[in-house]
Amino acid sequence: MKRFSIPYIFWAVLFILLPIALIVYMSFNGISTMNMGEYRFSTEQYARFLQPIYLRILWRSIVLAAVSTVVCLLLGYPAAYFISRLKQKDASMMILLFVIPMWMNFLLRTYAWITLLGRNGVLNRMMGLLGLGPFEMMYNEGAILMGMIYNFIPFMVLPIYSVLTKMDKSLLEAAQDLGASPWHAFRKVTLPLSLSGIYSGILMCFIPALSTFVISALLGGNKYYLVGNIIEQQFRFTGNWAFGSTISVVLMLILFTMLFFSRKFGIDDGKGVKHGK
Repeated sequence: MKRFSIPYIFWAVLFILLPIALIVYMSFNGISTMNMGEYRFSTEQYARFLQPIYLRILWRSIVLAAVSTVVCLLLGYPAAYFISRLKQKDASMMILLFVIPMWMNFLLRTYAWITLLGRNGVLNRMMGLLGLGPFEMMYNEGAILMGMIYNFIPFMVLPIYSVLTKMDKSLLEAAQDLGASPWHAFRKVTLPLSLSGIYSGILMCFIPALSTFVISALLGGNKYYLVGNIIEQQFRFTGNWAFGSTISVVLMLILFTMLFFSRKFGIDDGKGVKHGK
């Protein structure tokens, strides 16, 4: 069996470990260049990132990612719970409705919100019929949040739905036979057993929301930069790969820290059970 694991190890080293190592290597380059042959070890890129302007952008990115993840959870869990209680045919149709938008290009899905929220968009035209508006619904944090929620809520619904459908229904029946109310049975049985789905959904929503740059660029304009926009700017336009790598390393450290604590204090094997000895 060890022979069969060699291709996977090679793949992991080539496409995961090596790129991470290169990013870390470039983040300590004191020369702002695209040429990897020019190198001078320095921590000045990290010192630059500690400037207030970049810390504010990092904080804004974390807050927006956290808020969008919480909203996705508040909307996604009831949706997943409702779908899990439908008949198989109806549940499959509902899940398909969540999946179909994901088949479209991410950029096109985000552009659709411009036609809805724009000054001459659908919502402003409908409000105009009522004698209201037009309202400025674009290029603000609210528009970015709506774009994040729309694009990432399927990543919350699907893992929670998967866990709920695999849950042993006899446990709920036993709780009800013992006199538990529907709310008490949900709080003591369903919710704990669905923690693994919640955990997966939070990670699958928070990570792309924290690193996104398309949503903030299209719906936030040039007013609300996020970490992803700064990274894109450094690599694509200014050519400062060292600083772009530094921001990427900081972002990876945040995500790895989150994964570490979620593994240490969270769910271990997808059964809704916390670590314990």
